[in-house]
Amino acid sequence: MTFVRASKYRHVFGQPAKKELSYENLKISKNAWDSNLIKSNGKYISVNWESSGGGAFAVIPIEEVGKSPDQVPLFRGHTAVVLDTDFNPFNDRQLVSCSDDGKIAIWEIPENYSFHNGVDDEGEVKDIAPIAKLSGHTKKVGHVQFHPLAENVLASSSMDYTIKLWDIKTGECKITLKHKDLVTSFSFNYDGSKLVSTSRDKKIRVWDIRKGEIISEGPGHTGAKNSRAVWLGNSNRIATTGFDRFSERQLGVWDAENISNGAIGGFYSVDSSSGILMPFFDDSTKLLFIAGKGDGNIRYFEFDEENDELFSLSEFQSVLPQRGFAVAPKRTVNVHENEILRAFKSLNDNSIEPISFIVPRRSELFQDDIYPDAPSNVPALTADEWFGGKDVNGPLLISMEDIFEGKEDLKLTASKAPEKVTPKAEATPKAEDIPKAEVTPKAEVSEPAPEPAVTKINEKSVPLEEKPVFTKTQEKGVDDLLNKNEVDSLLNKVNDLSDDEIEDGEAKGSTWNDEDDEIKPQPVEVPKKETTPSPKPEPTKSVSKPVTESPPVLEEKKVEAPKPVSSTPAPTQTAPVTKSSDTPANGKAITLKGTVDRLASLVEKLESTIENLTNSNLEKDERLKVLEEKIEKLISK
Repeated sequence: MTFVRASKYRHVFGQPAKKELSYENLKISKNAWDSNLIKSNGKYISVNWESSGGGAFAVIPIEEVGKSPDQVPLFRGHTAVVLDTDFNPFNDRQLVSCSDDGKIAIWEIPENYSFHNGVDDEGEVKDIAPIAKLSGHTKKVGHVQFHPLAENVLASSSMDYTIKLWDIKTGECKITLKHKDLVTSFSFNYDGSKLVSTSRDKKIRVWDIRKGEIISEGPGHTGAKNSRAVWLGNSNRIATTGFDRFSERQLGVWDAENISNGAIGGFYSVDSSSGILMPFFDDSTKLLFIAGKGDGNIRYFEFDEENDELFSLSEFQSVLPQRGFAVAPKRTVNVHENEILRAFKSLNDNSIEPISFIVPRRSELFQDDIYPDAPSNVPALTADEWFGGKDVNGPLLISMEDIFEGKEDLKLTASKAPEKVTPKAEATPKAEDIPKAEVTPKAEVSEPAPEPAVTKINEKSVPLEEKPVFTKTQEKGVDDLLNKNEVDSLLNKVNDLSDDEIEDGEAKGSTWNDEDDEIKPQPVEVPKKETTPSPKPEPTKSVSKPVTESPPVLEEKKVEAPKPVSSTPAPTQTAPVTKSSDTPANGKAITLKGTVDRLASLVEKLESTIENLTNSNLEKDERLKVLEEKIEKLISK
């Protein structure tokens, strides 16, 4: 029986805008550099432009949809092609660009700026010039990104193998992080104190930015193409996209303090397409969006912080591939339509299509469960404070409910420190009451997760208290159960069932009542026989008791039914489960519903047996732990 994981974002769907609400007749750059090509701050979209006579990019106001004119105002100032841009999160009209010429330019969008009406009275298009330039990199600058909570702090990466941190107000480079190869991507953590970078040497590095030191370093994806990294919100986890050595696209989740331990639980295989995956993480919903270059799909996953797992939700599919992808800030979504993310994708290098990711709800009230507070456009620190070493828990937040109600005065609240997921390590050492643990271990083991001391995922060590998975003894017990003849015979019997006929062997000892589609009470001996051959005698006893305590009626009616089955070997007695009719002489055929009910009955019994076996192994583990603690106390004395 399959169980669907509960999630309020399980039915999120992507809704593309109508053609008349797209941005058309654009000249998007065809440069092969690995960047996103487009960026958005919710009010404007910046587009790397294909132009002659030096590097340029265009800025499109969000409301100016439709086909753009042939002559448009461009932001010119670089002597070579523009490779990347980024908007200032605390100033909607300021952005920066980087170029093949090794320079970083700072731009101000003019007031009353228009993309469609950029021609003056004389019929000429007036281009915009930068207000300042930053020099310091010795080779081309490939990526730029603003600090998430400190004002006027910018990070840039270059082919000179460095990431530089700038104070754009003074134009000074304050910090330089030196790498051993080309940096392919980088991302700030939630409070802006750390930075993760991926590089062409296939290494992932986590930096304490202001100390200029590597906190953690290790091998990443093994493929030859570029990998990317993004910090998973207010947690100590990082997600990366990349390729394996067979050029399969994959995802990984990493512990930021133990990169060398490898991806937690191994890598998630995506597909075998050749385009680089562009990751974006929404901290308020814990959703990771993955857009592939060269294909039209946008996949989204939900990150489970407790178990360090990514759960696939769904994907937005399109026959039109994208080369560029951008996500607008959370504060700019349409809350009234339950939009949780607004994205933009480039199509055919000549248009941009908006996509709304929506949680379907019928209510017209504010949906507070899908709209936690979001980062505001007010800085939490100044550049001097941040470079001076001051820390805060994260950006200043605004209430999405205030945005829903259209309030002008938005309240600001400070971010809270991330909750450390370590309660399980503190809860399990409740082995102070040792007698209780030995006398009534069931009460102790029914609630807590398996012992963290033996927790492993795909043979790789993980922080001990993080992931509640089966212990080795539990896995062994389940494997032993599945290897028994009882399970195989039950499954084979189900495969042989016919929806239209009754088998001869079943008709003789059949107890199935197809008139009311109910199974008459029969002796339930299968669970008993499945659980008794457990490898460990102690747990088997504790499991068999609850399983064989069947209702009294079942034992009373065990008079003549088992006789036809007794000729079969004892270990494979499955007749009580597969009986098909109450009156064999009536000649009635099994219905589809009857078959389904029988399957359901079989699955329930198997699940019950596995659950009991699991609880038994948990009980044994708890006892072993208590004994170990006793021994340690005796030794210490």
